[in-house]
Amino acid sequence: MFHKKTYSKVIKLDAIDSTNEFLKGLSNKQELENFTVVTAESQTKGKGQMGAVWVSEPSKNLIMSILVKDFLADICQIFNLNILVSLAVIEVLESLRIPDLSIKWPNDIMSYNKKIGGILIENSIKSDGTIVSIVGLGLNVNQTNFENLAKASSLAVICATKFDKEALLSSIVTSLEKNRALWNQQSSTSWNKYTNTLYKKGIPMAFSAHNNGNFMGIIQGVSVSGKLLVLLEDDRVVEFDIKEIQMLY
Repeated sequence: MFHKKTYSKVIKLDAIDSTNEFLKGLSNKQELENFTVVTAESQTKGKGQMGAVWVSEPSKNLIMSILVKDFLADICQIFNLNILVSLAVIEVLESLRIPDLSIKWPNDIMSYNKKIGGILIENSIKSDGTIVSIVGLGLNVNQTNFENLAKASSLAVICATKFDKEALLSSIVTSLEKNRALWNQQSSTSWNKYTNTLYKKGIPMAFSAHNNGNFMGIIQGVSVSGKLLVLLEDDRVVEFDIKEIQMLY
């Protein structure tokens, strides 16, 4: 495995098991600049939410991990980072006129009813109490074959054109840094935008509860701690953790 640095904050790899794991290991060994990025042409052990595997054709998609420090002051605020990152990605895709974008709670990027990207955030609390986060992003860019992946698509399939992965990476990091700098002034606006961008918000949907079968509900939003707020048929609004519920769509 060879890697080269392009400019100070981007480490490019040809192939790696997981960019998140690589960046985590690197940050444990040395002091890294905030927003250091690791990107790879392919990864063999890409991870999604709940241990799912992220499958990607080599060199076709954007696979990246970003180190984020000095943002989360308290473990109770952890979902703020989900919002910061997912909106940074949405903003870049909006600027490219990718149609019908939404965020499937907590971190899947959707266009129409297809998943085009996924975000996996891993937080660690250091001995001095600071929180360091590794933000993994997989974005389907130029892959066009999604055999056996009925719910997946890519920017190239949706827009019938190829995209520049380098430009995408640069735009996403720039958007993330900009939103981070403005967070204190814009946090409530960002929460509102995230809520309004939620996939299937306000629409009756079928859900599967991991301990209680299927049920109908309507997504209302997300709690401060990042749980999904669902209005049930008995008029109760109930909070669900990611381990407790799955949307059937």
